[in-house]
Amino acid sequence: MKVNIYYGGRGILDDPTLYVLQKIEEVLRELRVTVERFNIYEMKNNIPSLPQTLKDADGIILATTVEWLGIGGYMQQFLDACWLYGDKEKIAQTYMQPIVMSQTYGERESELTLKNAWEILGGLPCSGICGYVEDLVTFEMNKDYNLLIEKTAENLYRTISQKIRSLPCSNQAVKRTVSRSNQMDMTPEESEQLSHYVSDENYVQTRKEDLEELTSIFRDMMGKSEGEEETPYILEFQSHFVPVEELEATYLFVIEEQQKPLIVDLHGKDLTVRYGGNEQADVYAKLKKATMDDIVSGRKTFQRAFMAGEMTARGDFKTLRMLDEAFDFQRKE
Repeated sequence: MKVNIYYGGRGILDDPTLYVLQKIEEVLRELRVTVERFNIYEMKNNIPSLPQTLKDADGIILATTVEWLGIGGYMQQFLDACWLYGDKEKIAQTYMQPIVMSQTYGERESELTLKNAWEILGGLPCSGICGYVEDLVTFEMNKDYNLLIEKTAENLYRTISQKIRSLPCSNQAVKRTVSRSNQMDMTPEESEQLSHYVSDENYVQTRKEDLEELTSIFRDMMGKSEGEEETPYILEFQSHFVPVEELEATYLFVIEEQQKPLIVDLHGKDLTVRYGGNEQADVYAKLKKATMDDIVSGRKTFQRAFMAGEMTARGDFKTLRMLDEAFDFQRKE
């Protein structure tokens, strides 16, 4: 027989749940039960794959501590992972004993929460133990309390070995008729593989970047860029270009309403205007679309926008001043 213990507390030294678990482990090992404990707080980056450890367990203990309200975030994440990635056929054959100690109010409610959650998952809950501990030393020295803890461990052993059944409960009826999730129909092997992928942060981040890239590609194929024109201002810069000899500079304009920065490359008589990424430039300028519209329509110059604070810039300011010489937007076409 094997029993897995899933501890959802924070592992602090005076946590009464840890003392209870220690006593329970001693009793179970005396009964020749293989016991394995999983401290969820130490495995918080791998919680989605944790339900796969249920496979070789005949029974489990869900243990947590009420520090201010409820069963705590770690235990809730583990139960969520069981719902999303757990093998429901295996869970349906697994007994669960709740252990909840409290240093504040709410241990009974939390024990009931664990029982309800396991029943809705399809599992088999058995009687557990909960209690309020004001002083840990006094609690440990109380022989009656220790006897109750030992009886709780024996009860779990007896329930699993004799496969004791319980009467039907409404939670199971709710699961069958009302509580339907929008999950994909996956085999246990597929659920296990998905849970490992979800727990791999690098894999998740890579997939997000791939999705963003695909979204951008499809948006470009449809001729859209989130409601923006595909190449605004390029024609205006090209048609009002006045070559300045010996001027070689790259300007990068970050226009707030545009997705990508506008890159203007000047090499004497050669001009290249395009949209790109955060590339190296001699001058970096930032402005709003309305300000750029005023400039390309001839109502304002780059120098005036900069002096008025409508455009910010960094880099070579002498090169910045050359913008109004290289692009005469006041000239009529």
